Amino acid sequence: MNKQRIQQAYQLAKEEYAELGISTDAVLEKMKEVVISLHCWQTDDVGGFETPDSSLSGGGIQATGNYPGKAHTIQQVRADLEKVLSLLPGKQRLNLHAIYGDFQGERVDRNQIEPLHFQSWIDWCKKQGIGMDFNASCFSHPRAADGFTLSSKNEENRRFWVEHVKRCRAISAEIGKQLGSTCVHNIWIPDGSKDTPVDRNGYRVNLKKSLDEALKVKYPGEWMKDAVESKLFGIGVESMTVGSHDFYLGYAIKNNTLICLDNGHFHPTEQVGDKISACLQWVDEVLLHVTRPIRWDSDHVVTLNEDVQLIAAEIVRNNFLSRVKIGLDFFDASINRIGAYVIGTRAAQKAFMIAMLEPTEKLIQYEEAGQNFERLALLEELKTKPFGAVWDYYCMTENVPVGEAYITEIQQYEKEVLAKR
Repeated sequence: MNKQRIQQAYQLAKEEYAELGISTDAVLEKMKEVVISLHCWQTDDVGGFETPDSSLSGGGIQATGNYPGKAHTIQQVRADLEKVLSLLPGKQRLNLHAIYGDFQGERVDRNQIEPLHFQSWIDWCKKQGIGMDFNASCFSHPRAADGFTLSSKNEENRRFWVEHVKRCRAISAEIGKQLGSTCVHNIWIPDGSKDTPVDRNGYRVNLKKSLDEALKVKYPGEWMKDAVESKLFGIGVESMTVGSHDFYLGYAIKNNTLICLDNGHFHPTEQVGDKISACLQWVDEVLLHVTRPIRWDSDHVVTLNEDVQLIAAEIVRNNFLSRVKIGLDFFDASINRIGAYVIGTRAAQKAFMIAMLEPTEKLIQYEEAGQNFERLALLEELKTKPFGAVWDYYCMTENVPVGEAYITEIQQYEKEVLAKR
């Protein structure tokens, strides 16, 4: 890394952006507000630690590939996450699923989990100086084998999942309390029908009933907040998903929860970036699960594409950073898993930095004056402005690898750690 060259390039970029009325120094300071919740399930292909050799499948959860180096223990997951954190600029968070509890080899069913099973995770986050988010794991379980959990017409199964969510919320509150950082608890269920159902309403009545029961206990907002996540369809539930966007948006508005927008959970022609300002007219906050769908919710590693840039732009243009929680949700087992994390997280961060380097006020002036040629021309010219010089300088000041230098670091980690698993 040639620090002098990076500083020189940054100075030139700083001057060029200044001509547009943008302070790159102010942008670097604002990047501190972009805190991304790292999904633990990229480390081990959504396996978890409920059994000594957990391997989950079904319910819309599927990681493809068998690249060497998968994490098999909590210690390995944490070591991998620590490596990832060391390669990312800024301060991130951990996003944990309930199946990743520290069960010490004991079989603990999901309606029996307690905060004590996650205390070591809380302690780990304290050591890292980061916050933590949490998710109920309503999938890949014998009581989800028929495709229904909180909406199940089997009352015993429905009660089981209600109890699981209740306990996950209590755990989330304890996490937030101990860490001094609000824990967002997200609820996603795979419930739906492979073929056309007759009683769609019955399942949705049950889902509403279950959510009302599970969310009855109120916790301080500084400890935890609830989010509900919709989906268009999944494998095995192609004809009807109980928790549709319409259902959950209505529920979030009525019950003052966050709505989780996963940009892989909608029709390919829909853009989540377009939904953010619409939803924030009616709910206080939005949770994002940023991924890269290819044809459907295939959870590919995030790249700096137009969809992600629109999401970031809508948030930055409208000063929504304080109202939007940013999380990632992809799991790729076909490439180095550490590399997947770093590529995906940096891509999301770059999208936000690009948005911050936009002269939004000038663009809006063009727009409101009907100067659409000028608006389009400026948007096009922005694409070739020296964003990369600002990004490299940001990474250097954060003491993380600049540019492609992280590739070598990950290759070395693979050689010394992953290859020996």
